[in-house]
Amino acid sequence: MLKILIPVSFLTLVLDAGGWIGRLDFLLEPVMSVLGLPPMAALPLLVGLFTGIYGSVAAMMVLPFTPEQLTLMAVFLLISHNLIVESTVQGKSGINPFAAAAFRLAASCLTVFILARILDPSGAEAVRSSAGPAASAAFPVLFQAWVVKTLYMCLKIFVIIICLMIVMEIMKRFHAIDYILVGVQPLLRLMGLDRRVGMLWLTAGIFGIAYGAAVIVEEAKESGLSGEDMTKLHLSIGINHAVIEDPVLFLPLGIHAFWLWAPRLVMAILAVHLLNLWFRFAPTRRRAPPAETSP
Repeated sequence: MLKILIPVSFLTLVLDAGGWIGRLDFLLEPVMSVLGLPPMAALPLLVGLFTGIYGSVAAMMVLPFTPEQLTLMAVFLLISHNLIVESTVQGKSGINPFAAAAFRLAASCLTVFILARILDPSGAEAVRSSAGPAASAAFPVLFQAWVVKTLYMCLKIFVIIICLMIVMEIMKRFHAIDYILVGVQPLLRLMGLDRRVGMLWLTAGIFGIAYGAAVIVEEAKESGLSGEDMTKLHLSIGINHAVIEDPVLFLPLGIHAFWLWAPRLVMAILAVHLLNLWFRFAPTRRRAPPAETSP
């Protein structure tokens, strides 16, 4: 974690102090404004898209964002992070990897677009004005403040991760997964998923797509699920996975827990039910009868 967090955080500090991020405002502002975010938000989002949550948190904790902007960025990244690796895993377990990545990006943009109208993150001007004095300050002063802030943030993340690992080990030791599988059946129905995807859905939900890759790929091969069921599953877990570890990484930034869990769960439910309607009413979805075989 520290191998990613510290270098990315320091690089972000250098780019911000040198004014390099501000020079790209004219290019990034049209895209970011649609999402209710300032241009400098593009850096953490891009870092998260191609690496993961740790790198994006490292960038977010250096740049001066408002709580509302941090919330929008966290929701975007919880849905769309580490796209290359995770889309590849999904591609090996039953869905086109490019479609998987496109689903997640579309869900991220739509969810954040809606939340921006609810949260009203009208702090872009305040952020821009607060970045000026920081950039003009002497770099040694900025570096000293960065060291203190980074150490404090690393300590908080370390405590959270250790507690999470202890809970996960206890669950493994007492075979809690088997009991949880029974309990999630009503939730699977609510989410529009077949009960047979329970193990796959739970693996992605607890361990994530990347960490649970081996189980997801192997279980998908042996499950005998139809293409439609696999598509619905991957749409759901693409939007809503790693529901324990990933959200808690954003808690040290002061983001309210409700926004870290609720929006992508709701989006996952809506997306699967819309896909169910498509499968049911699309006129072109006619299956050819199986070919007859001679005795």
